[in-house]
Amino acid sequence: MRTDSSPGTLPAREHLPAADAGTPVLDVVIPVYNEEKDLRPCVLRLRNHLKRTFPYAFRITIADNASTDTTPQVSARLAAELPEVRAFRLEQKGRGRALRTVWSASDAPVLAYMDVDLSTDLNALLPLVAPLISGHSDLAIGSRLARSSRVVRGPKREFISRAYNLILRGSLQARFSDAQCGFKAIRRDVAQVLLPLVEDTGWFFDTEMLVLAERAGLRIHEVPVDWVDDPDSTVHIVQTATDDLKGVWRVGKALAGGSLPLDRITRPFGDDPRDREIQDVPTGLARQLVGFCVVGGLSTLFYLLLYSVFRQFGGAQPANALALLVSAVANTAANRRLTFGVRGRTGAARHQAQGLVVFGIGLALTSGSLAALNAATADPAHSTELAILVTANLAATVLRFLLFRAWVFPDRRQDQPTTVVAGHLPSPPAHVTVPSRSRHERRPHHHAPLPQRPTAQYATAPQASHETDHETPPEPTYGTAPEPSNGQAFDPAHDTTYRQAFDPAHDTTYETTDPRDLR
Repeated sequence: MRTDSSPGTLPAREHLPAADAGTPVLDVVIPVYNEEKDLRPCVLRLRNHLKRTFPYAFRITIADNASTDTTPQVSARLAAELPEVRAFRLEQKGRGRALRTVWSASDAPVLAYMDVDLSTDLNALLPLVAPLISGHSDLAIGSRLARSSRVVRGPKREFISRAYNLILRGSLQARFSDAQCGFKAIRRDVAQVLLPLVEDTGWFFDTEMLVLAERAGLRIHEVPVDWVDDPDSTVHIVQTATDDLKGVWRVGKALAGGSLPLDRITRPFGDDPRDREIQDVPTGLARQLVGFCVVGGLSTLFYLLLYSVFRQFGGAQPANALALLVSAVANTAANRRLTFGVRGRTGAARHQAQGLVVFGIGLALTSGSLAALNAATADPAHSTELAILVTANLAATVLRFLLFRAWVFPDRRQDQPTTVVAGHLPSPPAHVTVPSRSRHERRPHHHAPLPQRPTAQYATAPQASHETDHETPPEPTYGTAPEPSNGQAFDPAHDTTYRQAFDPAHDTTYETTDPRDLR
């Protein structure tokens, strides 16, 4: 797992700025390997759909993964005929490698990809990228497992897909519903920070990217899709499943060991509506009191329930201690997240240890109350015990809040400013100074109100005609993603050895590769 630092903190998410008519807002990548039959119909259908329904300038990029048939010639002819199409060739196979290479070099602010078989209905494309254009989300995925999705596929693939997503939920705590649907999009500023951390170059690329994005706190938008299985798919299910499980183990191990700098892939202060100061919404001490009272009330009910259960199997003192211990752990975790706004796992063990000290004080109060009751009455009624415990817990609750606020979760606002990039490419980046804050710290409650986000208008894509000259943006140069000898994944940000786009008129040598090697 790669542990190099990410390029920097993401800028505040905003509606993408207006662009010139010839500048593409969306770049749709189609990774292909030996798809000479399906490539041309796919590109023509996608281009016609975008020209008819998509209100912004767009580009379609064909990423050829070392095809050994006539796919390169078909790609080159499409690029020559259609001004919105670009064709690039990589000498190594791997869908992840193709997407990382093309996305890293693209100048479009929104990057997407879809499979060449067009199994996903294209009507979901605009809903997929709209949240990224508007600034609502960081990534977007099509989901075949959403309730409103309409999917036609065999029981074997259905079982494998659902089983794989259950594995992701159980092992990596993933909350997205469909990791492997070949229909995804990402903002370019997010891709520039996130992709250097993604190691896989094959089919697990999607899953690894989504897991890291979710763990970093980025917003993932899911779109239910209509999807029809391609019976001629060249994906080898057993080999792909094996590689995916290896990837799950690798990513899970890296996350558990804390070797990924995910705390740097975050949005700066001011991008969360919870940071805004709104009238009639309690802040500071008042807000904390409200949250603490709610958590305390629920914890008390939970404690009394546990005490009543444990009392059936032992004496009053052991039942009280055990019930208080379990409820104290839950109370500390709930107050940490809900009352004092501490997010992330950093410091969680220390907070629980301090919470246990507070628990000890509460245990002394409640145990002392029970001891006094037993000294006064030889055989007190169960209702009397509960009444004494409620009174003692109220006193312990007040003390617990004061200790939580002053000792366990103190207000640690940082006054030192940090400069972060707040502009969006292709516009020149502007720099703003914002307070530095790690993801696990409390959000300050007093700050200047956020400026209104501008709503920019995009220039629509020019209608193509072979009788009119078209001004197209300069063609970025993609390169061969060499297989490194040290075992590290290819990183286009640190590898400047590129070769020009494939031209069949000047390059007729092919690499002999068995199509069955494609995963």
